[in-house]
Amino acid sequence: MSAKGDATEAAEPIVKAICESEGAQRRSISIEPRADLEQHGLTVWFTGLSGAGKTTICNSVHAELMTRGYRAEMLDADAIRKQLWPDLGFTRVDRDENIRRIGFLAHVLTRNGVIALVAAISPYRDARDEVRERISRFLEVFVDAPLHVCEERDPKGLYKRARSGELHGFTGIDDPYEAPLAAEVRCATDRDAVKTCSDQVVRTILNYLSQKVKNSAIDRDFSRAAAYSR
Repeated sequence: MSAKGDATEAAEPIVKAICESEGAQRRSISIEPRADLEQHGLTVWFTGLSGAGKTTICNSVHAELMTRGYRAEMLDADAIRKQLWPDLGFTRVDRDENIRRIGFLAHVLTRNGVIALVAAISPYRDARDEVRERISRFLEVFVDAPLHVCEERDPKGLYKRARSGELHGFTGIDDPYEAPLAAEVRCATDRDAVKTCSDQVVRTILNYLSQKVKNSAIDRDFSRAAAYSR
């Protein structure tokens, strides 16, 4: 077996464990219209500052996809870090490694026909671009809210702790956040409601998958024509 095959086989129990933990969320909803059984996999990567609304929008998108019959898993970066690799810290090296590992899990799901919804601050552009290049079937969602809005929300009290000096290396305060240069979707959560943002993301996902289905059909027709002409 190839090294790639070994890695995939080793990752499958981890993916299963995540899907049964708080790091991934699954809802058993089966409501028409249903998705095609031969669903194409896809990774949708939600990036943005803490408090921007990544998890909230991701949850809403997940619920909508499930009601439509799509196979989808939500991977929350904070929960996965706590569950699987709590030894990682918050240096740039550790943050990049965290994103690399989550990206690998998303890749395994995507290759198996699942829509992987990843909610992760993922502050560094190079790390996100590396994951995009590896997975290929990838949409980036920039959950955009100004720093002052995120600080006002501060649901976990992290900005307050960072401002007081209790937390060091906190993204947006004393560590940079590198915004996407060309995200497929931008959600302005200081202006738009959750449903507006969620609908925007779902439309983009469905358009992407629809195009993939069309391309697959064209490829099949071309292959059949080539075989018939022999």
